[in-house]
Amino acid sequence: MRRADYVVKRVGAAILTTYVAVTVNFIIFRALPGTAVTNMSHVPDSGLGLQRALAREFGLNHSLLTQYGLYLWQLLHLNLGVSFDNQQPVVSNLATDLLNSIPMVTLATVFSVLLGIATGVIAAWRRDTALEHVSVVPALGFYATPVQWLGMIIIILFSSYLPTTGRTDPYLINPTFIQHWADVMEHMLLPSLTLGLVLYGQYTLIVRSAMLETMGEDYVLTAKAIGYSNGRIVRRFAFRNAMLPVVSVIALSLGFIVGGAILVETVFNWPGIGYAVYQAVLERDYPMLQGAFLLLTVSVIVCNLLADLVYFKLDPRISAR
Repeated sequence: MRRADYVVKRVGAAILTTYVAVTVNFIIFRALPGTAVTNMSHVPDSGLGLQRALAREFGLNHSLLTQYGLYLWQLLHLNLGVSFDNQQPVVSNLATDLLNSIPMVTLATVFSVLLGIATGVIAAWRRDTALEHVSVVPALGFYATPVQWLGMIIIILFSSYLPTTGRTDPYLINPTFIQHWADVMEHMLLPSLTLGLVLYGQYTLIVRSAMLETMGEDYVLTAKAIGYSNGRIVRRFAFRNAMLPVVSVIALSLGFIVGGAILVETVFNWPGIGYAVYQAVLERDYPMLQGAFLLLTVSVIVCNLLADLVYFKLDPRISAR
């Protein structure tokens, strides 16, 4: 029953948070001067007829309360409106952009997690040695580096060896399936490397801190007294418990990274969610911005919920309460 109560509470909190985020997302864009269709001089053929049609499409000719009800009703049907830029449904645009962002972000996350865990464990295991400084100092340096600056430096260093812009080579005519994905991977390496290098520092610091805290626990001291080697203590006792806070950080990072990749995707012209947000800002594409903000917010909430559920599974102290 305790487990069921925990899950129900977390899911309920996530649903309530999502509702609040949806409401705030509605208010933010209605708080702007005018409406989303009053200034469309940048849109081709944006006559009065198009503005009225879009106002009817988004229900902007109704009261705010009616607009809010229509907004919630449309969300239930996964209708986020039509993009001003390409006149396509926002859901379709976001789905395409998200499918482009996920592989790049996933590759960057895997790289940063593996490198961060390795350097964090080494730093804690070899505390107060030169090996700790070699592990921690570069992590701090990359963590403090502006991602757009690092991206430009990587472009300068590797532009002769790997593609630095776009997702595919436009001059690759009729590629096979393998050729296509090999081309995508080549274009993905540099933006993933940039994002991964900036992110791995936080995992290094968190793992190091968690490992040092765990190494001071009574059961670790008992294992040392029994005669276990340091390597066996790290592998068998300290490492697993030290991973608990890392699980939470990884899950939360997955939600934030999608939005945090805006600068990386812009520098490398990677056609993902971040680049779509950048283009929507330039084009004043309010429906795309509203849909993207909602997607990024919900992704953080969902990842936070997953972190809570995984943490509950890994930490027996929670289920014992």
